Formats: sequence, C-alpha cells, structure tokens
Amino acid sequence: MMDIFFEPDYGRLYEEIEGGVCEAYEFSHPLGSVTHLFIKRQTPILVDEKKYYDIVTPYGYGGPLITCSAEGDKAELVCAFKDAFQQYCDANHIVGEFVRFHPVLGNAEDFKECYDVEFMRKTVGTNLKDFDDPVQEEFSKSTRKAIRHALRLGIETRITVNPENLDKFAELYHINMERVHADMFYYFDKAYFDRILQYFGEHVVLVEALFEGEVIGAEMHFIYNNLIHTHLSGTLEGYHHLSPVYVMTYAIALWGKENGIELIHAGGGFTNEPDDSLLLFKKKFGKNTEFDFHVGRKVWNEAVYAELCAASGAAKEEQFFPAYRAKGTWNVSRV
Repeated sequence: MMDIFFEPDYGRLYEEIEGGVCEAYEFSHPLGSVTHLFIKRQTPILVDEKKYYDIVTPYGYGGPLITCSAEGDKAELVCAFKDAFQQYCDANHIVGEFVRFHPVLGNAEDFKECYDVEFMRKTVGTNLKDFDDPVQEEFSKSTRKAIRHALRLGIETRITVNPENLDKFAELYHINMERVHADMFYYFDKAYFDRILQYFGEHVVLVEALFEGEVIGAEMHFIYNNLIHTHLSGTLEGYHHLSPVYVMTYAIALWGKENGIELIHAGGGFTNEPDDSLLLFKKKFGKNTEFDFHVGRKVWNEAVYAELCAASGAAKEEQFFPAYRAKGTWNVSRV
C-alpha cells in the first residue's frame, strides 16, 4: 500500500525547508520493486573542492518501500536494492542518508539489514476498521465525557474536503506555534500552505471547531487511500475549556468511519520518552492502537564522511546524523 509521503509532490513541499531537491529512485528486479523518495542536499563543506551530498526523508515518514515482491523473496530483494543503491550513491556523490521510516507500513523491518535502524518512539492511531464504534472502543472514558460536555455547551464542527484556502487555518496554527514557543522549523509560511492545496487539494480534509459562529480551532489532515494522517492543528487559547481538540478528533473519527477510512494516524510525542505529554494526550483517542517509529542511518561513502566530520570538528559518533551537520545552521532536519 502506498501513502501520500511517497508522492514526489510531497517531497517537493519540503525542498526549501530541507535545503535540497526532491528525487526518487525506482528499483526494479525480477524479485520485485522498491520505490525510494528523498531530498538530496549538498553537504556544507567541499572535499578536495568537490561537491558531495547527503539525503533525507521529507518531513513526516517514508524511506524505501517495497511495492512488489514475491512471498519469501523480500530479504533477497532488499540485498539487491542495497547493492544497486550503493552504486547510485557512488555515481551521484551521496555520502550518507537519514531515513524516517513509516510506522504504519512498517518498512523499517524490511530494511533493517540495509540501514542502521533505531527505534525512536511509539506513535498512536485510531482504529476505525476493526471497531463498529471506534469512539467507544478507542477513546478514553474521560475523553468521551469531555466531548459530551463540549457538545452540550454548543461546540459545533465543520468538515471540508479540498478547502478553497487555508488562510484561517494558518492563522490559528501560527498562534499555536507562538504559544508553545516552537522551533522556527515549524513556522510554515503561506507559500507552503498554498502548495499543499496545489499539490494535494483533494487529499486535504479540514476540520474546524466553532463556538457561537467563531472558528476556535482547526485541524488539517491528509487523506490517502484508506488512511488519514493528522498533519497540523491550532486552537485559540481562550477556548481550551471547551475542549475543541477533543471535539475535532471526535468529528474526524465519525467522518472517517462513514467514509470507509480504516485508520487515523496521529503520530507521536514531542520526545522519545514513553511518558511524553503529547503522546499520552494522543493515547486518549487510541487506547488500543500504536505503532513503532524507527529511523535509519547509512554512510554510503565512509572515506568522504570521515573527511567531512574532521573538517566540521564533529566526532563520527555524534548522535545527530550526519555528524557534520550537528552544529550551526546545517542542522535543519527534524525527527
């Protein structure tokens, strides 16, 4: 199964943010095929006056994905992919790669012999497929109570597929980012939201919470095949007592169930800690459904990687990858 994160236009959304160019590598073999979408970035330092590059998954999830394979042949297919991609990296002067694997599709398991794969944290989903009443089964008791209370107070919701614009949503989102003192990486500009509608309008679902006619909260979701991914959200601070996020999550769950969606994936927390506050909040809407999020690291050119680390003053064992981007403005990627 494919997902929106593997669409070339999704990668193009993040070219400017990640400081590179989106490329796709398609591997075909008698045993099957693999698709791999990434952003190629020039390294911040030249080596012997030559340009080199590293590659990274666009913000979100991705990594190489087996799109066709005979049963039992995955391991051999991945081995063939690794050899072919090594040649591709050599020819294109690619030094290293950082992958954010897709937790729902579980492609980290397929490529654990190809990359240095590390578990980072759990992500949460609301399972719509396997429950006749996912709100009853997946939402916590206290969450259902908060939703009933908010609805009695007059909170309403509006769901729009392929909205005409995201101006109001962007306003709420930026208010949210300022309130939580978010990293500048997450301050997506108007051009970013315009491109989302340009590339993926029919895959965008906007959920709004309204009180007395005023929009007090909004969530933007991506819908693709039978999956919904919660992408970004924002609320007005003065209305938190009305639980707009609870009501919006309730609304998208009902809408998704009615429209044949199997899963709403909400992602993980702010950190990798199991008691992360955001993760625990998301678990209120997915008591039974969670996934493992992994990242992958790979040095495709050991000699040049070592030279880049030495030139930047970074230890090769630096936790941030690639190590030579650990300092200064070169560190632009986020997990």
